[in-house]
Amino acid sequence: MLIKIPRGWEISENDTTSERLFADRRRLVKGLVAGPTMLAAGGLLAACGEEGPASKANAAEVSPKSLAGGFEDPTADLYPVTRNLRYRVERELTPENLATTYNNFYEFGSQKSIHEAAQKLPLRPWEIKIDGMVEKETTIDIDKLVRTLPLEERVYRFRCVEAWAMTVPWSGIPMAKLVEMAKPLGSAKYVQMQTFMDPDAAPAQRLGFGYPWPYTEGLTMAEATNELTLLVTGAYGKPALPQNGAPIRLITPWKYGFKQVKSIVRFTFTDKMPKTFWMDLGPREYGFWANINPEVPHPRWSQATERLLSDGPSMLWPNVPTQKWGGYGEYVASIYDGMDEKTLFY
Repeated sequence: MLIKIPRGWEISENDTTSERLFADRRRLVKGLVAGPTMLAAGGLLAACGEEGPASKANAAEVSPKSLAGGFEDPTADLYPVTRNLRYRVERELTPENLATTYNNFYEFGSQKSIHEAAQKLPLRPWEIKIDGMVEKETTIDIDKLVRTLPLEERVYRFRCVEAWAMTVPWSGIPMAKLVEMAKPLGSAKYVQMQTFMDPDAAPAQRLGFGYPWPYTEGLTMAEATNELTLLVTGAYGKPALPQNGAPIRLITPWKYGFKQVKSIVRFTFTDKMPKTFWMDLGPREYGFWANINPEVPHPRWSQATERLLSDGPSMLWPNVPTQKWGGYGEYVASIYDGMDEKTLFY
């Protein structure tokens, strides 16, 4: 008989909040004190690659059919995809209206309410270039990619470097499948990823602000091919929205959110560690590794606890202890054997 020993962060599928129940929850967080603030223009922003709580004024959900120009995602027929029950967590899912109406996407501004501005991003045509140390450089259309490689849904915890967290049902492609398709050379040690560059759609790119556009991130080959690493194309059983990184973005749940590059257009395989967007802006605060560790504080705040985004009865963000590696250490800790722990977290 095969006996499955559940992992520490798993719960039974019966205990996972259903989509119908979390979609019915529409009370929004009020009276919140803003998290770590950004510095003045020209100074260092607080990096965070994902979403926080919505204000009541921004509570309306945005569907793929309501995007600019009446855009409807050509891959919408693929969703919802089958949930992989290997990846479950002990937390309640974050309500969809919170995760889609209060977002970070610096290309569209530093304010949190960028979800409306992000609708200006044209999602088709969208081509992805795969180059660098590969057998053959190629460019592939996003719709062909999504229909070629396997899609699955995974429920992951997400942890922002600003010390708040959420739980989202992401749909996407295991990144290991894309690496396999790319056929990198044996000498490749890293994968560099870049987001779009479209100053006409993204005002911050047009104005510059001294930022190193386009947004660039990177992973080691071991990180890129780890089973947790997901290239997200959807969320909450639907194609992803622009503010969430459509049409394809990265999720590595053991790392802080600023690693989760959105709206990717290029994967470059290289033997040199990429200089990433936030490393360029603030190397003392935002390093390459960005692995979650409650024992290593950010230079400006503690990482010992995190605030769960919630619209629960208390209307407050409940604080919970931060888990090292985001709670996924059994999957990823071995990648970093022999490396200095403090270095690994910034």
